[in-house]
Amino acid sequence: MAGNPSASSLGASLGTPLGTPLARAEQFVLLTARVLEQRRFAYHFLRGGAEPVEAALTAYLNEDGGYGHALEPDLRGPVSQPLHTAHALRVLDSVGRCGGLRVERICRYLTDVSTHDGALPAVHPSQRGYPTAPFVPVVDHPPSELLATGPVVGLLHRNQVWHAWLFRATDFCWAAVENLSSSHPYEVQAAVAFLDGVPDRSRAEKAADRLGRLVREQRLVVLDPERPEAYPVAPGYAPGEHHYPYDYARVPDSLARQWFTDEEMARSLDHLEAAQREDGGWPLLWREWAPGPSLEWRPVVTIEALRTLRAHGRKID
Repeated sequence: MAGNPSASSLGASLGTPLGTPLARAEQFVLLTARVLEQRRFAYHFLRGGAEPVEAALTAYLNEDGGYGHALEPDLRGPVSQPLHTAHALRVLDSVGRCGGLRVERICRYLTDVSTHDGALPAVHPSQRGYPTAPFVPVVDHPPSELLATGPVVGLLHRNQVWHAWLFRATDFCWAAVENLSSSHPYEVQAAVAFLDGVPDRSRAEKAADRLGRLVREQRLVVLDPERPEAYPVAPGYAPGEHHYPYDYARVPDSLARQWFTDEEMARSLDHLEAAQREDGGWPLLWREWAPGPSLEWRPVVTIEALRTLRAHGRKID
């Protein structure tokens, strides 16, 4: 239709050369993404504002202060869930809006759905009856999990949010991280998110150093992207669902960055750059169980890949 600029013309008008990773990703996002990811892409890469991101995120907000409606695409249905709400907090943090009354309401929701030890389950039983990824179990009395609690606690601390919920949740995360003797990549990522944000930096550095040794000893990271088959895939993961240094150190000032040499980090970033598909998006590595969630996840993964590359100084435009 006349008057509607194409992705290519928009990229060119902003000085983005055609055929760059960013321009190709823009085409992909415009073709496939939800409104939220379209507005996130505009904010991070096209000088868009934070208000449209917040407006799009509000569509997923429920009256209980939590978020639902498949914000985390592997959990379908309208009900609020800790994983949805953690996703919302990451979005708010990424646009500098993690504070105020909205976050107070989120903390009240977190309090309401926490287990007896004050931390979060990955999935609240209210999810039962709605379509859910087969690798996300729904049980009647779910335990607290570092996987769900660590990223939320670290993010709230980093944004200097203070709420009563944080006290016991922080203690839970410290105990979980400092007692890890074996783990898997997603749990390690959650631990890193906690350690990168928690106020006690000396304790965090000590815990991160031990965690990094565990990651290398248990070969939870692919250090040679040319030979991924030489590294084990964690139990329950999809074939080829490997993790690389950039998965742990998304930004250069992450404590996890110290786990890897400059050469190891550079090789992993080369691998990430090369993983962009012909359609402009990055692939999913975990198990795809339904067309809708897979389509919704790929723009999220694409935005995070671009943000990671840019944070580490790689040219994307």
